[in-house]
Amino acid sequence: MMSKDIVLAFSGGLDTSFCIPYLQERGWAVHTVFADTGGVDAEERAYIEARANELSVASHVTVDGGPAIWNGFVKPFVWAGEGYQGQYPLLVSDRYLIVDAALKRCAELGTRAIAHGCTGMGNDQVRFDLAVKAQGDYEIVAPIREIQKEHTEVRAYEQKYLEAKGFGVRAKQKAYTINENLLGVTMSGGEIDRWQVPGEGAVGWCKPRSEWPSKPLRLTLSFVNGEAVALDGEKVAGHKLLAKLNTLLAAYGVGRGIYTGDTTIGLKGRIIFEAPGLTALLVAHRALEEAVLTKQQNRFKPEVARKWVELVYEGFYHDPLKSDLEAFLASSQSTVNGEVTLETSGALVTAVAVESKHILNAKGATYAQAADWGVAEAEGFIKLFGMSSTLWAEVNHTS
Repeated sequence: MMSKDIVLAFSGGLDTSFCIPYLQERGWAVHTVFADTGGVDAEERAYIEARANELSVASHVTVDGGPAIWNGFVKPFVWAGEGYQGQYPLLVSDRYLIVDAALKRCAELGTRAIAHGCTGMGNDQVRFDLAVKAQGDYEIVAPIREIQKEHTEVRAYEQKYLEAKGFGVRAKQKAYTINENLLGVTMSGGEIDRWQVPGEGAVGWCKPRSEWPSKPLRLTLSFVNGEAVALDGEKVAGHKLLAKLNTLLAAYGVGRGIYTGDTTIGLKGRIIFEAPGLTALLVAHRALEEAVLTKQQNRFKPEVARKWVELVYEGFYHDPLKSDLEAFLASSQSTVNGEVTLETSGALVTAVAVESKHILNAKGATYAQAADWGVAEAEGFIKLFGMSSTLWAEVNHTS
């Protein structure tokens, strides 16, 4: 009996490594796809390819996902300018681009079967499944969800399963779930899940305070229609620019945080996240927007942004409403052009200068300094602007 072809989105980690022999035992010929979304170095990329071969996959391909994640996520996310629940910068949104790469491989192989290593406890299963369902009729196999029907300590079971078959498990995968990509790093598991002080192993890109450079870092980002296109005057492709920002700002510990989020499936999820480059982009973009957008745009835009973020966080990456909101966000960026200078001495990054021909600067007035209107005009404005509250006080005042 011939094996059936199935494409597995593969990262080389514990969960997806477990999936390979599990699927093979059930008659599948497993074809792995690693979508390199920019969070691994050459050594790690080579390890992932070697890991796939070690586990005897039918085929393995590596796809460069950097440009896709910049255009498909980073651009609209920076336009939106909001993290989930005001904090989390959606660092696992590369999942949607991973699905695209896996579905492309399905088409090449002529199969409608796709697998992933998402658990039944987290949000990624929702993102993955909904992204697949939105693009066609596929058979989705989720081995980790299946074993949860019989095992409560899933990761311990996976580790023993692999070791029993002679496959080792890397030390860092025993304590924490660590995800890295171009967007940043997320860490969960161990003390993090228990709302305790994270252990020494819960480290990503960001350097500790003791290792921050003594000299402050200053850099300039150039924006065209809200998209960062140059770093210190040098034009750079978006995904490469973000990678450079990650390296520069991680050295100063910028972009590290820990938060508890309300997950899609209803559980509380506590994670450590590190997003040096995205943090810098958000700070610079916001500083430019504050100067060039109208008061009403700056007031209303966060409402659209929060909805866009919720859709992406909860798996509705392909919902028509997301496209509708992105049309608004794109329209709002027509004057978001200019340069922003950022500076950091460590942990926090600040926009210290903004240059743009679109800054809404009144020629004859400066806030709290000078004005081209008179006292009577100011008093008249105050009278009319506060009319409703003043009338309430007059009507309802009791001595």
